Amino acid sequence: MGWLLPTVIKLRGYSVARKLDRAAERPLETQRSVLLDLIARNADTAFGRDHRFKLIRSETDYRRQVPIRDYEGIRPYVDRIIQGEDAVLTASAPQMLNTTSGTTGDPKYIPVTAETLSNSGAFALQWLYRALKDHPSLLAHAFAAIVSRAIEGRMPSGLPYGSASGMLYQRIPRAVRSAYAIPYLASEIRNYDQRYFVAARLALAARVSYIGTPNPSTLIRLAETGASCAEQIIGAIHDGIELPEQPDVAAQLEAGLSPDPARARDLEHAAGRAGTLRPLECWPDLALIGCWLGGSVGTQARRLKEFYGDVPIRDLGYLASEGHFTIPHEDHTAAGILALHSGYFEFIPEEAVDEPEPPVLSCHQLELGRRYAVLLTTAGGLYRYDIHDIVQVTGSYRQAPLLAFIRKGRDMTSITGEKMHVNHLLLALEQIKQRYDVSLVDHFRLVADVEESRYHLYAEFKSEVSHELLRDEVLPDLDAVLAEVNVEYGEKRRSRRLAPLILHLMQPGWAEREYQRTAAAGKRDTQYKWQILCAESRAEDIGAIVHTIELSEERAE
Repeated sequence: MGWLLPTVIKLRGYSVARKLDRAAERPLETQRSVLLDLIARNADTAFGRDHRFKLIRSETDYRRQVPIRDYEGIRPYVDRIIQGEDAVLTASAPQMLNTTSGTTGDPKYIPVTAETLSNSGAFALQWLYRALKDHPSLLAHAFAAIVSRAIEGRMPSGLPYGSASGMLYQRIPRAVRSAYAIPYLASEIRNYDQRYFVAARLALAARVSYIGTPNPSTLIRLAETGASCAEQIIGAIHDGIELPEQPDVAAQLEAGLSPDPARARDLEHAAGRAGTLRPLECWPDLALIGCWLGGSVGTQARRLKEFYGDVPIRDLGYLASEGHFTIPHEDHTAAGILALHSGYFEFIPEEAVDEPEPPVLSCHQLELGRRYAVLLTTAGGLYRYDIHDIVQVTGSYRQAPLLAFIRKGRDMTSITGEKMHVNHLLLALEQIKQRYDVSLVDHFRLVADVEESRYHLYAEFKSEVSHELLRDEVLPDLDAVLAEVNVEYGEKRRSRRLAPLILHLMQPGWAEREYQRTAAAGKRDTQYKWQILCAESRAEDIGAIVHTIELSEERAE
């Protein structure tokens, strides 16, 4: 790649990183300035008028006049944007809508403004700058990044929706894009298996010094594709490859897919040494891996060593469809510096999240080791937005907190970014009840299995149900309906980053025995709450299983 790109990153990244360093000396003043600037710029929006932004002079005013809300609280405003109305949440018009799963079955559409994209670009620049300081050979060769499709569709008003990361990836300057091992267009391939095959073929054909994507499961899937399709990939590199299903994409990818017999021979030797194609042998110059290390995906990140060896790993930061919130500055930790210019942040102590009027803290009031729920105010038009995430303070950078993502909160789990909510399961089961004449179900519980990247449904039926009916019809339909009501679950299932559901039939009285145990422990009836969604299995549940039905990929499809 030469010296040009690293030099540009160092020159431009220095000023962005220096800006955060200065802000980290004065986090209270920086955050107050960010808030009041957002309020002033958006005072004449529909939301600003409804909440009297022109009267806000302080953080106290803001908290008094703007209530805490989650996505359902802003959905009416977003619906107005979808219908084409101007100046609803932000004075600047949204460039697109970032799509993610909502808790009601309807997707969430997060407005993305020009400033949002600018913030994301500055975030990426600063991440590369700080990583390059610690890993000088990071950009010595090609880098491989995997993103989602930028545009998945358009609203009736013409406003596009899809992935902001994909759009940003498209807009990166040509000098940087020339270093892509996997061009953006590979993300436009609709067939998941073919998409991963092409991504593996493109990446393995290049000398890669950096690879990154948020979910480590994507990196595992890429490595497994290389291993399971080694002969085909080497053949495709030697002879070239065609994409008959999407000739338009194939034509634009033609240069990267052209024959390279010399590289094919190198890979044949690497596969001979290792027994198959593995990134560890194919990319000896790999200097750094970028992916999430926090929350449940941290377990999957630990599996990367199996495929990539001891290459250092740096977290990509606490980021979501709603924005980018921390800047990592060290390897092998989920913690990062609070991105003080990306928005205004408030925090609720974890133990107080269910209180009617919880205490709300600013970033300078956080305590080391404690966990907090996060409220966001962003340039995309989110105001005191409860993202339902829990973070932990792991230290400080100058005077700013270092935060690590811990988990989704409030009736939500996530194995690989699918953000499964209790409502998703309830909506799906309601549809199943309407389709099948079965006494479904007296009590049920959905458990996230991080190790196997799948969900286990524990269910106690009111009466005997045919195992064949459950295996051949009910369970495949339930998996499909979950994919409909939770778009992220659907995407992860189609890409096979999530394995199919498993159903466990429970002993009669399973739920009643749990109630009796809690009562015997002294918990009052009014305090008892059956837990529908769990982040891990329980020994009592496993011991009460009488039969297990596993959904295969073939039946799921």
